[in-house]
Amino acid sequence: MAPPTFDLNDIKRRMQGAVASLKHDLNSLRTGRASASVLDPIMVEAYGSKMPLNQVATVSVPEARMISVAVWDRGMAMAVDKAIRESDLGLNPQTEGQTIRIRIPELNEQRRKELVKVAHKYAEEARVAVRHVRRDGLEVIKKLEKDGLMSEDDASRQSDQVQKATDQSVAEVDTALATKEKEIMQV
Repeated sequence: MAPPTFDLNDIKRRMQGAVASLKHDLNSLRTGRASASVLDPIMVEAYGSKMPLNQVATVSVPEARMISVAVWDRGMAMAVDKAIRESDLGLNPQTEGQTIRIRIPELNEQRRKELVKVAHKYAEEARVAVRHVRRDGLEVIKKLEKDGLMSEDDASRQSDQVQKATDQSVAEVDTALATKEKEIMQV
């Protein structure tokens, strides 16, 4: 078996992957403002299989509190409507031919607080993912040092680099969470 190699860029890339995943998860949280990404998790029963909504329709945001879904195949409009209704997003679509309009209702205070809790949960999952990447990197450094493939000074220097990358990624997570929390609580 080949000895493990340490690649700081790979560690940074994996940490950025955790941050990107968090941002995607936060975008799917419904705030008082319309966002096309709210419908990303919806799967539609189409042509005998489940397909993502964006593969059977075009999603747009014509107004601040409205999402418009233009279904490409007229026969799919009812399936798209049903998928939106059955999602746990609490949306009530209105179908007009091939176009489905979804009004985004204002959020009440209790629902806002619930969404903030969900956002905090997503952020904590991202922090844990970043810490796992840090742990993996530090294990590789320790193994290389133990096997004599890396000097103690290099191992210390590389460990500091991994910690800096971790701190930077956690700061990005915190910034994304603070931005989303502010957006959710905005009336």
